[in-house]
Amino acid sequence: MGLKLACACTIASFAVPFLLTIRAAAQGGDDALLPTSGFHSLSLLRPDQPEIHYSILIPRGDSPSKPVPLVLALHFAVPEGNAAGAGRDLIQILVAPALVELGAIIVAPDSVRGDWSSPENETAVNALLDMVESRYAIDQKKVVVTGYSMGGAGAWHFGEKFPTRFSAVVPVAGRPPASSSGWHLPVLAIHSREDQVVPFNPTEARITELQKSGVNAKLIALTGITHFETSRFTDALRQAIPWLREVWK
Repeated sequence: MGLKLACACTIASFAVPFLLTIRAAAQGGDDALLPTSGFHSLSLLRPDQPEIHYSILIPRGDSPSKPVPLVLALHFAVPEGNAAGAGRDLIQILVAPALVELGAIIVAPDSVRGDWSSPENETAVNALLDMVESRYAIDQKKVVVTGYSMGGAGAWHFGEKFPTRFSAVVPVAGRPPASSSGWHLPVLAIHSREDQVVPFNPTEARITELQKSGVNAKLIALTGITHFETSRFTDALRQAIPWLREVWK
């Protein structure tokens, strides 16, 4: 599933004014180490548990007096399970180019040994969200989970299992849950009909079921894009901005 093949050229050419720097730091309980703007690769230390490596993009001018949306971005699968830097890659390749105009803080963890639905990753992601929400001015009504491929399935998973944590779910090229029973969060799914790894039809079926049950559910169906062309999903993901603004009204 979605390897880190999504164009080194895209990373090299992508430039956003407030992507100021990438730096590494060990982040514990000292707020003095907390970055205030730009693009950073950091670690969250946890007692007796693996540290969480993550990347975070903070809009320039972020202020404690002005709460902003929060986007949790879950990366694709990686070769041999080595997730180092995969969250950073997802932000650079897809999520920031698409969602930068949302003015959100975007946080992308590196998975802890595998699939996002594992108990270990559930604990890690929730711990990371707790930290970000406690240290930054986050609008709690505007927390979104998105992801690509394995991360798209992860977005579905977190939206299903932790619905009170999020206001909306935006899975991209991700396998949906087997059932729509009990689902109530707004969801915008993005999927290509030519996806040769994660079939299109289950996503289409799940969105149709949700619509029939009265859920705010929408599918952006793409053509001519295969699974490993991650950066080509940017324009579709950009359509999430007006959709989210409507959800948040």
